[in-house]
Amino acid sequence: MDAALLRELVAARAEKRPTVLATRLTDGVQKLVYPSDKSQDSWLIKAVSEVLAGDKGAVIAAPDGAEWFLNPFNPPLRLILVGAVHIAQPLAAIASLAGYDVTVVDPRTSFASSERFPGMTLVTDWPDEAMAALAPDARTAIVTLTHDPKLDDPALKAALASPAFYIGALGSKKTHAARVARLSEAGFTESGIARIHGPVGLAIGAKSPAEIAISIMAEITETLRT
Repeated sequence: MDAALLRELVAARAEKRPTVLATRLTDGVQKLVYPSDKSQDSWLIKAVSEVLAGDKGAVIAAPDGAEWFLNPFNPPLRLILVGAVHIAQPLAAIASLAGYDVTVVDPRTSFASSERFPGMTLVTDWPDEAMAALAPDARTAIVTLTHDPKLDDPALKAALASPAFYIGALGSKKTHAARVARLSEAGFTESGIARIHGPVGLAIGAKSPAEIAISIMAEITETLRT
């Protein structure tokens, strides 16, 4: 890779822009391809979008028969947890092990402490302010855990306005029905609200905070990979 291309790749990574390093296998010619680049051929943009979605490199054949190796460079996966509650502790740890950059949001500093969440990024702003600063993207999962509409609802409204790939909310079916009603009254559409996984997590019979965390992380993974 030449120096100019390397600098461009480093800049794209710093800006959290998804890109693909395309290498023509016959002669080693390389270029960075962005999924939004309208100047590239449609077959290449389609292939680039597919490898970025799969997060895995692939060899593809161009219409002229030349083979290209496409190496995806996605922004890091992020998980934003709203509510520094008991379930958030094992969930933050599991997500971190799975390669997510985890941020825990809770204005209650007695909950959002480094003692309870060692090594995690803690934000003690109110959720609406925190979400505006964090700017969730298509590589972001968001889970609300407080059961408190004053904290959960502003975060969910911001999440629904974002391209986050996963939105989950802890609570019973009754709690979620009330949540849906509030969001409907706030002007969100039925299809928009349907993006929220609630009650959050796969139905695996989880009981303990750690088991519930596993069910949530499993559902996030399923949403990302399927």
